[in-house]
Amino acid sequence: MRKYILSLLVVSCLSGVQAQTRSNSDELLPEDTVEVRLPWPQNMQARLDTLLQDPLFERSQLGLLVYDLTADSVLYRHGEKQTLRPASTMKLLTAVTALDCLGGDYQFRTSLRYTGAVEDSVLVGDLYCVGGMDPMFDVRDMNAFVESVMRLGVHTIRGRLVAVTSFKEEPLLGEGWCWDDDNPQLTPLLVSKKDEFMRVFVDQLRAAGITVDAPCTTGSLPKDALTICTRSHSLRDILVPMMKDSDNLYAESMFFQTATTVGKQPVTAAHGRQAVKKTLGKAGVHDIQYRIADGSGLSLYNYVTPELMVKLLIYAYRKMSIFRELYPSLPIAGQDGTLKKRMVKSVANGRVKAKTGTVTGVTTLSGYCASSNGHMLAFSIMNQGVLKIAEGRNFQDRVCEIMSDPNRYGTD
Repeated sequence: MRKYILSLLVVSCLSGVQAQTRSNSDELLPEDTVEVRLPWPQNMQARLDTLLQDPLFERSQLGLLVYDLTADSVLYRHGEKQTLRPASTMKLLTAVTALDCLGGDYQFRTSLRYTGAVEDSVLVGDLYCVGGMDPMFDVRDMNAFVESVMRLGVHTIRGRLVAVTSFKEEPLLGEGWCWDDDNPQLTPLLVSKKDEFMRVFVDQLRAAGITVDAPCTTGSLPKDALTICTRSHSLRDILVPMMKDSDNLYAESMFFQTATTVGKQPVTAAHGRQAVKKTLGKAGVHDIQYRIADGSGLSLYNYVTPELMVKLLIYAYRKMSIFRELYPSLPIAGQDGTLKKRMVKSVANGRVKAKTGTVTGVTTLSGYCASSNGHMLAFSIMNQGVLKIAEGRNFQDRVCEIMSDPNRYGTD
């Protein structure tokens, strides 16, 4: 609790910010009661102090940091150096790293190539499906693959259908993922977010009247293979559903794309961690302890601090090439994404754009707040050991209300 001037005791900013003086006998005198209007930012700080008196924090951990980007100063801190699980706010690290080292125009590509020759409408050779871990590749893209085969004049395929999955390491699950979660399959060849690429490809070829007299296998891509078709989606396109809907597959795909900037294929999760570490270094994260396991936040091995998260948000805010892509992708309080049903009737509606995070016992919220006083704030709230997630979320929503209208007096 912050202490204010001598005998002035701030009882509660949420109930009017009253200061009460006591007589020598320590009896409260009604006529001595006066109203004190604390200036910004002391008003906001005192109101946050009051929130921390909730019994919730007798049985759970809290890390909280609020930074005024406009004034370039810390507004509030509580346990900001604690290493806590970020849950899906881990996606902020993945997103900022990807925008930092790849940019919004970067393309996630899946290509179809072939060797051999077409003789009397028969492809005597092999078709290669080359995966680039594009999570948005769907049936429409697969139809484009099939149509490109038809344009070659192929009615029969005699050879092999080869899945080229050398983009990334073999494991299909991330480090520290719970076996009983609904985990995405981390394969370079995806169709409609599923690891069923070759089966769907064969079915679509046959549905188009093409005879497939060829086994499906895995292998490497020959240097002389010719490209028939390439389908791609931009990082910008993938970023929005990844952040708004907290899509884990999209985040892991982006995480492995960043890995290509520090390692050769097949890239590994370790390469992705190195990429994130480089961006964090640029953000001024040097003497802060953290551990990165994956790109989505599914792993129970991820540990960061509110201080780290806010430094990252500050870095993104100050680098326009990152912020202009990141900011519109964040869920908006009361309006869309994972914040659509939160803060609907609150002053924070539309003012808070932030990434949510939830795993068992953990709820987090990190992002930006456009305060009513014209200041832009960056913040990170990390609740851990919360058995009732709703309690943590309610606390986070009240913090957002206070940040959104920091000069307000009276009951929140």
